[in-house]
Amino acid sequence: MENVATAAKVVATGVAAAAAAPVVIGTALGALGFGAAGVAAGSWGATWMAWGAGTVPAAVAVMQSVGAAGIAGGTQACIGLAAGGAAAAARLMR
Repeated sequence: MENVATAAKVVATGVAAAAAAPVVIGTALGALGFGAAGVAAGSWGATWMAWGAGTVPAAVAVMQSVGAAGIAGGTQACIGLAAGGAAAAARLMR
């Protein structure tokens, strides 16, 4: 019975992480200054955008896209699965 209880906790942790991950990411990007109206002046996002070298512009473009339009359904599923798997693995290692 102990294995069943552990399995139930692992599954519950994975499902909670999978459901929360897309919401947390969207909220975090909004807090960093990436929104529907563009990158907010004076925000971390604006600072990153000003760096303008190497891979930073590509990362800023992706974050702005997600901040403006949200995360696509397929991407949400992938993020949720990855977060759920990581949370479940972490729970098993306890």
